[in-house]
Amino acid sequence: MTVSSSGAKPNRPDFLLKPAPGTSCRWTGATRRISRGKGLLEGFIKISGLFDMESQKQVIERLRAAFRSGVTTPLHFRLTQLEALLSLLEDNEPQILQAMHKDLAKPKFEAVLSEVDLVVNDLCYAISNLHNWMQPSYVGKNLATKLDNCFVRREPLGLVLIIGAWNYPLQLILSPLIGAIAAGNCAILKPSEISKATEQLLSELIPKYLSQECYAVVCGGAEETKLLLENRFDHIFYTGSQAVARSILQAAAVHLTPVTLELGGKCPCLIYGRLDIKAGAKRLVWAKFFNVGQSCVAPDYVLCTTEMRDALVPAIREALEEFYGPQAQQSPDYGRIITDRHYDRLMELLGKSEGKVVIGGDGAKEERYMAPTVIVDLKESDALMQEEIFGPILPIITIESLDQGISFINQREKPLALYVFSDESQIVTTVLERTSSGGFCSNDGIVHMTLPGLPFGGVGASGMGSYHGRWTFETFSHRRGCMLRGWGLERISMLRYPPYSERRLGWLRWATTAKKKGWGGCSVM
Repeated sequence: MTVSSSGAKPNRPDFLLKPAPGTSCRWTGATRRISRGKGLLEGFIKISGLFDMESQKQVIERLRAAFRSGVTTPLHFRLTQLEALLSLLEDNEPQILQAMHKDLAKPKFEAVLSEVDLVVNDLCYAISNLHNWMQPSYVGKNLATKLDNCFVRREPLGLVLIIGAWNYPLQLILSPLIGAIAAGNCAILKPSEISKATEQLLSELIPKYLSQECYAVVCGGAEETKLLLENRFDHIFYTGSQAVARSILQAAAVHLTPVTLELGGKCPCLIYGRLDIKAGAKRLVWAKFFNVGQSCVAPDYVLCTTEMRDALVPAIREALEEFYGPQAQQSPDYGRIITDRHYDRLMELLGKSEGKVVIGGDGAKEERYMAPTVIVDLKESDALMQEEIFGPILPIITIESLDQGISFINQREKPLALYVFSDESQIVTTVLERTSSGGFCSNDGIVHMTLPGLPFGGVGASGMGSYHGRWTFETFSHRRGCMLRGWGLERISMLRYPPYSERRLGWLRWATTAKKKGWGGCSVM
């Protein structure tokens, strides 16, 4: 286990207490060099192995001490750290892209779009809006509380743990961190050990750019994570599989720690009614085979009529050739499966399937290449329909009616995302109203999660809680209901004191009961 953090005293980095230069998304190069204490931090990187002796508990205690000192609470500190995180991405984009190519052979285009730019946009959105997010929200009052100051105050939770995933190893650790910083928390980051190059890079860059008293990176595998979870945190944010999520929930229950779970599941794509087949096939292929299908929001399977399937398969084949050429294995725009173990799992699933392979089906284990694959004539009991595929295999299930398709979806666990392809708005509306999923998108895939104004998260087995944009800030904030009272209207207050009487009860109910729709009443004074 390696812990990347500084052993400095909580009051060391005075520059971290200076106000950020406004709320812009840029710092000058000179400011960056001065602010980070470059020589000291380069020394830390060189001798980071010495920090292996520091136990997790010591790191946690140090971060808790920093939080208790109040250093993370001021607006200018939060903005300073968000600006520093933005600089981390701007300064190190080539190294980030190189690490992701090493882990997943991820094309630069995909890495920039789904990792770097997505996080940069979230950062700029937070920096621009943080001042407003931090303002108290005032609530409606009744006659009895007319002179009181009643509001909701958003306060940081404390020390939070963020556990990332390997398929988007930068985005899935930094996007939650943005909200944790914006909300005024300290944080421990646990990147996935499966994406080794990105894990190593994050463990070097985070302590170089962010406050070492408030944020730390813990590296390691399952055993290190298990030990980490024995400690008490004020919130745990996990992205990954349902199996691991159950273990995290059990560990969190010991300390009654709230948890956000960003999981996945089998995201259906229901194609029905009139449709531009060529455009629909291109959007489906892009969403399914982006990152080689290793996306929790990728369409997991297609539901359509037999007639639609017969038109769709040739269109998919044409789109695949247009995107990746006649041999996807030779395309620089098609990535690779993360590890041999994940490759073997996908090939085993494919081998167990009783469906008919109409596109692809081949692979090369030595380079973890798996061809874009489409399978038809599957039964509901097929091996490919029993678990999330999480790879470049697209089953197509045929249905006879829209009701049958909706019933098929509703008989299964609620997915993280649900897609409907149709030119008929009534069909889209019907599916939207009669199903439940974490997110919903018509006539496209994945893109709904790129908008910071929309909450992203699951429901039921696909997860709990949401994030992106303000929703991440809210996830890592405690909404504290506050009432600041004076000594006015004591004559009304006296109505609640014993000895009780029917007359007093009548007056009290009149003073505290809501009189019209949308007006906040209060039944207890």
